[in-house]
Amino acid sequence: MSLYLDANAAEPLRPEAREAAIAAMALTGNPSSVHAEGRAARRALEGARGQVAARFGAAARDVVFTSGGTEANALAIAALSHGRRVMMGATEHPAVRQAAGAAAAVLPVLANGQLDLGALEAALAAGGPALVCAMAANNETGVIHPFAEIAALCHRHGALLHLDAVQAAGRIPLDAASLGAATIALSGHKLGGPKGAGALILRPGLELAPLIAGGGQERGRRGGTEALPAIAGMGAAAAAADPALAARLAPLRDAIEQGLDLPVAGAGAPRLPNTLCAALPGASAETQVIALDLAGVRVSAGAACSSGKVAASPVLAAMGWGDLAGEAIRISLPWNALEDAAARFLAAHAAMRAGLLRRAG
Repeated sequence: MSLYLDANAAEPLRPEAREAAIAAMALTGNPSSVHAEGRAARRALEGARGQVAARFGAAARDVVFTSGGTEANALAIAALSHGRRVMMGATEHPAVRQAAGAAAAVLPVLANGQLDLGALEAALAAGGPALVCAMAANNETGVIHPFAEIAALCHRHGALLHLDAVQAAGRIPLDAASLGAATIALSGHKLGGPKGAGALILRPGLELAPLIAGGGQERGRRGGTEALPAIAGMGAAAAAADPALAARLAPLRDAIEQGLDLPVAGAGAPRLPNTLCAALPGASAETQVIALDLAGVRVSAGAACSSGKVAASPVLAAMGWGDLAGEAIRISLPWNALEDAAARFLAAHAAMRAGLLRRAG
């Protein structure tokens, strides 16, 4: 049986999400129609909206459904950046970097991967309205950024904060009412829902122009008929994704870390309970990923993968990892990881290392 340890790319589908998505597929009506079938679809849509809102401490009317986290980030940044200086951390996800554009100021991170608050404050103090784009937790290293402090600095300088919570959601507590962000991006399949749905949570009273104009769906904030099965599944996944349950993964992650005894990215910073990024000096990330895959263990490179290609991680490069940036893999435990996951991974990793040594000799 294969060992799936790539939850930060996509969580396994939760049974609650599967049931909700299947039930939504049976609904014929369009949520915008006023007849009985349409009203049934609308109830399912609003039920999912309520589930997402309840999990993340928001009002249902402030949840805008999108096609995923990438669109949620793009919608927020496009709407909030007008007339504002845009700044972001050096380890942001490509979806944020692309949406922010080449003119955005890139702020450094500390050696532990957290955003440099001193650099942020200096940039904000330079004057002029600003939009700060920050991730709650990094997708490669699991490093949790000090988003409460980031929000406080933004408020002090009259800046808006867009928080990319795609990886953090469901793994650590997040409460929109207390975070102080203007917008918060979420992804359904990172919660254990189907692929194809995401959400943007808005600060109460915030209105934004749509990135996709259409027939007035989502209160005019995102056009197009809602992908009801994916959204219903996302709602059910959000309800099931309790951070208190996710915390049980930390001991498994720690056991892997201790057993590997390798350089770990962000080892001195708070991290997501399920995530570990470790480098094997002298072995490329691609070689490790392929070797483990052949052994039935699914992990990913420390870098983002595009069309099957693996490159040195810009996240680790920004953390000062040098050559190790191309020699790191990410292990991310899924919500349904079994207690033997650590032992199985360590056995496969040891066999891989032994094989690499034999070939090198």
